[in-house]
Amino acid sequence: MLQTYRGSCHCGAVRFEADLDLAQPTYRCNCAICRRTRFWPAVARDGGFRILAGQGQLTKSLFNTRKNEHTFCATCGVRPFGIGTETPMGRMYGVNLGCLDGITGEELSGLAVTCVDGLHDRWQAAPQHRQHL
Repeated sequence: MLQTYRGSCHCGAVRFEADLDLAQPTYRCNCAICRRTRFWPAVARDGGFRILAGQGQLTKSLFNTRKNEHTFCATCGVRPFGIGTETPMGRMYGVNLGCLDGITGEELSGLAVTCVDGLHDRWQAAPQHRQHL
């Protein structure tokens, strides 16, 4: 069931809200950027994500295939969300669960996680080694 969550980067310059169904799987990826930043997203569909403040504080990076937008707060460096532009569901937002306000460790511990092998562009497969993700 969709629920609206609010969140921010670490310094609070970038604030957003997202309509998320946390009964659906969340994702962990082994690609270079996700592994290094420990990015753990839940999916918000197009129209289910809104920036409330700090649009001008966002830095956008495009890596490798240049299909997905990786956003970072220019002040604190936190990655609150990313934008998938070419996915099976069309445009979507990967919302960093670590940036959500008011979600408890107990709630996070109960979320389903799907691991994907982005390092080898095998998005439908889990990487062989994933315990560290």
